[in-house]
Amino acid sequence: MRPLYRFGYVLCNLGYAGFFRGRVFGRRHVPLSGGVLLVCNHQSFLDPVLATLALPRECHYMARDSLFAIPRLRWLIETLNAFPVRRGTADVAAIKETLRRLKAGALITMFPEGTRTPDGSVQPMHSGAVLIARKAGVPIVPTAIMGAFEAWPRTARLPRPHPIIVAYDAPLLPDQLGEPDEAIEEIRLRIVRLMQRYGDGVRSRSPR
Repeated sequence: MRPLYRFGYVLCNLGYAGFFRGRVFGRRHVPLSGGVLLVCNHQSFLDPVLATLALPRECHYMARDSLFAIPRLRWLIETLNAFPVRRGTADVAAIKETLRRLKAGALITMFPEGTRTPDGSVQPMHSGAVLIARKAGVPIVPTAIMGAFEAWPRTARLPRPHPIIVAYDAPLLPDQLGEPDEAIEEIRLRIVRLMQRYGDGVRSRSPR
């Protein structure tokens, strides 16, 4: 890791452990090198950071293009491997950049629900992540985030202390990805099963 990335990595991990009493399961499922696509459910603004805090490698992120219009913020998020995407459109430039980075060996986080959940459940997912993984020839790692909705729901201005868990499932290799709509539904169901398996850890540790 580069020094600035490592500094942010350590700082965020301290906050994850202290403020959110965070835990991680299944980290062994995430390859330590080579192109990887993390496909995650989307619960809060915290999710891009939460999905990658446990991983000992630099990660890359899509971020909405409006954030890059702020010069100082643009410098920071580009330094942390973010690149712009126009939400609500088929952004060809963002897709090409995603493919380029995956083929160069990057780990990229995607949220195929397209927006944060309104109620904490996993919403239907778009199949673009499957098409990208197949095109780049990289595995998909289904990733479940639990407790972030309670920590920072869409209706709240700021996060509050609440236990958060991140869990990774076994990777799906490119040749295991069949028809895109069926594949993304299988990924969504894997995320749901992770939440069913580990979600009690969030609820049982919630403040009373």
